[in-house]
Amino acid sequence: MRGPISQFIEHNYRHFNAAALMDAAKGYEAHLAEGGKMMITLAGAMSTAELGISLAEMIRQDKVHIISCTGANLEEDLMNLVAHNSYKRVPNYRDLSPQEEWDLLENGFNRVTDTCIPEEEAFRRLQKHVHQLWKDAEGKGERYFPHQYMYQMLLSGVLEQYYEIDPKDSWMIAAAEKNIPIVVPGWEDSTMGNIFASYVIKNELKASTVKSGIEYMAFLADWYVKHSGGKGVGFFQIGGGIAGDFPICVVPMLYQDMEMTNIPFWSYFCQISDSTTSYGSYSGAVPNEKITWGKLDIDTPKFIVESDATIVAPLIFAWLLNQ
Repeated sequence: MRGPISQFIEHNYRHFNAAALMDAAKGYEAHLAEGGKMMITLAGAMSTAELGISLAEMIRQDKVHIISCTGANLEEDLMNLVAHNSYKRVPNYRDLSPQEEWDLLENGFNRVTDTCIPEEEAFRRLQKHVHQLWKDAEGKGERYFPHQYMYQMLLSGVLEQYYEIDPKDSWMIAAAEKNIPIVVPGWEDSTMGNIFASYVIKNELKASTVKSGIEYMAFLADWYVKHSGGKGVGFFQIGGGIAGDFPICVVPMLYQDMEMTNIPFWSYFCQISDSTTSYGSYSGAVPNEKITWGKLDIDTPKFIVESDATIVAPLIFAWLLNQ
């Protein structure tokens, strides 16, 4: 029996982007029902938008099998977990003057659209703990991926003293408990990546203590080969950018560069994006363009919902969770 949200969607969402949302949700559902796996990619500031409220349950119910996300989404879920009460909302963000923006900075607030992340409470509560994990690993001659350090920190319990939201709304906690694989392309372009770089520059840590993006691609290639049999692996892309572009390339890499000519294409594709189709834009490229790059097949189910992912993704997840 469908829940009230799903019933509302099915009754009302009949045309245009609303119909695309419904089609994409039903396609995702069919893919799972036929034994397929699903990758979700997180761009933008989805964690600060608290997508974890619905994504965590998707993870717990085995409707997500691997995640690709930016370093910002990796850490911002934890920041919200430990410092939620100190976040500041700025509904009139469009009206802020440069001086008012500067005042936010001076008061330790970094703005993401209408939401300001409290630097001291968020970043620093995490920094001392993850720094200790980096140091301990290096002392033992061990190396881990960025998300593995985050998993270690969460599973150790050291952050529980700071929790300011219900842990069930943290997608990172759900992912750590399931130990689902995550790839984090361009992790260097994140607050924790910058902090790690500063320790490397100061000769306090070695760059090799955190595994690299190339190693993430090698890991993903191995994972894809092992899991792309049968119905195959679907690709559910929230936003654009490196979180999507990096993992989708694993298929043409395996086919062209590894000469694995029997490697399957991605077997489902959906992108939620408000990027308009434009010249040379990856985020705004229509799915058919990906056929020419050896990422999608002619018959791969393809969906694009041109709308705000903070509105669309929770509705699709609600459908999949029978809410």
